[in-house]
Amino acid sequence: MRFGLVGTGYWASTVHGPGLLRTPQAELVGVAGRNAGKRKELARRLGVTPFEDPAELFARVDAVAFAVPPDVQAPLAVRAANLGKHLLLEKPVATTASQAAQIAAAVAASRAASVVFLTDRYAPEIRKWFDRLRLDGGWRGGWVRGLGSLDSPGNPYGDSVWRRERGALWDIGPHALSNLTAALGPIDHLSAIAGEGDLTHLVITHISGATSTVTISQFAPAAAGTRNETCVWGTAGILEKPLRTTSDADTLAIAAAELIEAAETGAKHPIDAAFGAHLVDLLESADRQRSVSRPGTQARHA
Repeated sequence: MRFGLVGTGYWASTVHGPGLLRTPQAELVGVAGRNAGKRKELARRLGVTPFEDPAELFARVDAVAFAVPPDVQAPLAVRAANLGKHLLLEKPVATTASQAAQIAAAVAASRAASVVFLTDRYAPEIRKWFDRLRLDGGWRGGWVRGLGSLDSPGNPYGDSVWRRERGALWDIGPHALSNLTAALGPIDHLSAIAGEGDLTHLVITHISGATSTVTISQFAPAAAGTRNETCVWGTAGILEKPLRTTSDADTLAIAAAELIEAAETGAKHPIDAAFGAHLVDLLESADRQRSVSRPGTQARHA
């Protein structure tokens, strides 16, 4: 299947590009990006053609992989889906529920295949953990704690404008919600409380009756270090999600291969654009609740 890559940043150059080259069933045709220098350099490194206009790239391929900010991805994904192109989407798929719904609707109307690249959901070692959870059963709850700092020296995402504007909820949040869904079942509803800065606390009720919590921030103090922990608890005790050992690029290759399989068989992938839109619905709800619960807000409205 012929793929086009939209994006020329760190994630595109270290994950999407190499990952697509490692996918036997995929042929990477070209890369599109707004920065001419980055576009030409990445195309040279990948051995493909650079495209200034994404529409020209879309015309040459069967599928499009996106590695751009979500507000850039959303309208381009709709355009690609309307042309019948299969989509390998980044999380979050959009920054508003309406944009995300437009992507899902375009995919459904064109009968294109789609997957959202939520890394843990494709890594073999993490999938084995999810399989064990389903086999054991009896899980009553869980939690995610994700602390990091965009300001730490050498952070490759330190210059990411959308991450700084949107904070941990929109960057780490999709992973947290996706993993808790896989571990404890679909989410029924959630409550959100804001802490200082982008610090966000979520309390989640799953359709299964289990409950879970999320605490995330991308601007934690340096002394707090970096922490990424996902655990579930129940009759079998407490189980922590293992570290992902499969490289990002190899994990992307798995996602791309599954997109190709979905396109060829017509089967709906469980982590598709509709699931991505569901996550955005949850994120938007949490964002609204955060704005009301932010420290000092209630006092101002009293």
